[in-house]
Amino acid sequence: MTRTLTGAAATLAVLMTSVMPAAADWRAGFGTYNIGILSGENEADRLRRYSCLQELMADTLGVPVELYPAADYAGVMQGLLAGQLHQAGLGASGYAGIYLQDPEAVEVVMTSANVDGSLGYYSVIITRADSGIENIEDMAGRSLAYADANSASGYLFPRAELRLAGIEDSYFGTVGFSGGHEQGVIAVLQGQYDAAATWSSLLGEASEGYSRGNIRRMVDNGLLNMDDIRFIWTSDLIPNGPTVLRKDLPAEARELVLDLFLNMNERQPECYEATIGGEGGGFVEIGHEFYETAVRMRQDEIAGSR
Repeated sequence: MTRTLTGAAATLAVLMTSVMPAAADWRAGFGTYNIGILSGENEADRLRRYSCLQELMADTLGVPVELYPAADYAGVMQGLLAGQLHQAGLGASGYAGIYLQDPEAVEVVMTSANVDGSLGYYSVIITRADSGIENIEDMAGRSLAYADANSASGYLFPRAELRLAGIEDSYFGTVGFSGGHEQGVIAVLQGQYDAAATWSSLLGEASEGYSRGNIRRMVDNGLLNMDDIRFIWTSDLIPNGPTVLRKDLPAEARELVLDLFLNMNERQPECYEATIGGEGGGFVEIGHEFYETAVRMRQDEIAGSR
C-alpha cells in the first residue's frame, strides 16, 4: 500500500530531504586536506615530485590539497599527532614513534610494493669510491652520518644491526646526524663525513641507482653519479614504509584516497613513479601488524636512551 504525505508531514519531509545531503557532506567546513612530506631530499625537488599528486588528490576529494614538506621527520610526526596533517608517507620508525605516543592518532592503510612485488628495502652505508674504505671494519675511528633520529633506514635499523654485530657508536671516530638522506650522501661527497647511512631497494639497474630509494632519486635529480660512491654495508630487509591517514578522517575521504592510491600505478603511472621516487609495483593495502617489529625496536631504542 502506498501512503501519501500531506500537510505538516509533507513539509517536514521536504525539509529533511533538502537538509540531509548538505549535513552529510564532510566537505562542508573541512578546509584543506593536508599531506605531510618527509625530509630526505631538498624541498624544491619534493614539491616538484608531489605536484601531480596534489592535483589528483584535489580532483578526487573535491577540497583544496596542501603539501607540507617538513624540515625533519619529527615535523611530519607532530603534524599528524596534532591533527594538522591528514596523511603522510612515513618510514617504519616514524610510524612506530607516532604509535607509541598515541595509537589512536593514525591508521596504516598501505605501502608501496617493489618492482618484484616484495615489500621491503635496505639500509646501506656508502662512502666515496676513492676513500680507500672497503667495508665496515675500515670505518674504525672514522666519521659516520646517520640521516635522522626518526628514520628507519637512516638510523634505527642500521644502528640496531651494527650493535648486534658488536659495533657500537664508539667504534667510529664521530657519529652525527646529517638532517636527511640526501644531505648525508652530499656530506660524504663533499668530505664532511667518511660514510653515511641511506636507503635503496637494491633492485634493478645499479648504474641508475636501482629501482627506487634515496640513491635513485639523487641520480635522477643529477646530484649523484654511481661511480662516485661505494656500498660498504647492507642491512637485513626493512619493511617498506606505510602511508598513514588520520583515524578521524571522514569515511568517504578515506575510501577515495585508497581508491586513488591503490590504482595509481595503473591509471596514472607517471605520477605514481614521481610520488614514490622511482619504479615500483603499485600501492598495496597493509596493516599495523606489518610494523610490529619496528615498534619493538623503537621501544628498545627509547629504553636504552633513558
